[in-house]
Amino acid sequence: MKSKWPMVPLGDVLTQYREYIESPEPKIYPKLSVKLYGKGVILDSPTDGIALKMKRHQIAKSGQVILSEIWGKKGAIGFVPPEGEGALCTSHFFLFDIDSCRIEQKYLQAIFTANYLQDQLDAEAKGTTGYAAVRPKILFCAKIPLPPLDEQRSILARIEELAARIEEARELRRRAVEEAEALIALMLSKIFDYIPLDALPAGWIWKPLNSILINKKYGLTTGPFGTLLQKSEIQLDGIPILGISNVESNRFVPGFRDYITPEKADFLSSYRLKAGDIVIARSGTVGRSCTIPEGLAPSPIMSTNLLRMRLNTNEFSPKLFCMLLNSSALIKTLKDKECRGSTREFFTQKILFKLMLPVPPLEEQCSIVAYLDGMQTKLDALKRHQAETAAELDALLPAVLERAFRGEL
Repeated sequence: MKSKWPMVPLGDVLTQYREYIESPEPKIYPKLSVKLYGKGVILDSPTDGIALKMKRHQIAKSGQVILSEIWGKKGAIGFVPPEGEGALCTSHFFLFDIDSCRIEQKYLQAIFTANYLQDQLDAEAKGTTGYAAVRPKILFCAKIPLPPLDEQRSILARIEELAARIEEARELRRRAVEEAEALIALMLSKIFDYIPLDALPAGWIWKPLNSILINKKYGLTTGPFGTLLQKSEIQLDGIPILGISNVESNRFVPGFRDYITPEKADFLSSYRLKAGDIVIARSGTVGRSCTIPEGLAPSPIMSTNLLRMRLNTNEFSPKLFCMLLNSSALIKTLKDKECRGSTREFFTQKILFKLMLPVPPLEEQCSIVAYLDGMQTKLDALKRHQAETAAELDALLPAVLERAFRGEL
């Protein structure tokens, strides 16, 4: 990259910090994680000094540069954050103080964020492929464009201004999706905005949940408990187990992680799922639900953390009921009132059987589903557009930084 600024080796603006302790004290120390590709430095899980096998360490100071010896070639370099003050660093990390009379910390941080050094460090590092070490002398030889301090500050001001605009654009796109999702939930809640036993529109009728199930025995089922399905019975292939990770709001997520033998699946045949079944998270994201799509073969077994609901489709549309579970104030009121566990919320069959539903005629249910499906299609298109523009926005800042280091801002 050509620059109108002089190219200066980092050894001119960095000094290696060489103070070590030989035996950490028996106390809890902060620990740092240096992310790859200039993504910054964050706190890792704290560590107890007495439990460390390696005795020689450094104590990091806020504002120092920290370099990973092993992953420096992949851009693992950054600044120790304020919360990293006093963190323990093993001999696989190097610390450096900066010459603040020659370089602004934020300017050097912009260099790291742009991952400007990776090609130079990668080319010079020596060692086993994939683990080539980057030592201080290699870092000191890497060159960066270094304008005068006042120019650095001017560049930083411009970068911050453009970065703020990029983040504002991201926020506008996030907000558009959130507002669209809220609109669907609002429309659904308005359609079913009735207190139990209120007067209903013509043709509608109040019904208890059990009256719209195929039957009370198989219409609502909790997944097999641990006594029926042991962890030791889980394997890598066979008949799939459908879990909470497969359930998003109104959307089945394909792919399975756990399986059982066909013989065990036959034993648990009452927990098999089929197309049109509604599966409901009974813990975690309580009430999140989706319908089982056509074409799953072999038919999966539900996990213990799910409820399965089978509706009489002559009474209520499974797709509409799933939408209600995910988005309506009617179900939220029930959850808020009833879902209270000792340590976390739970949905249970007992709670769901308390539900009274305002049931429209089937023809009207189909019209509601079609209307909401149309809104969901538009929302999905908005989400796709947001993902595309998000990628474009992510590419903008590196382009801005590249121009900055060429002196073109």
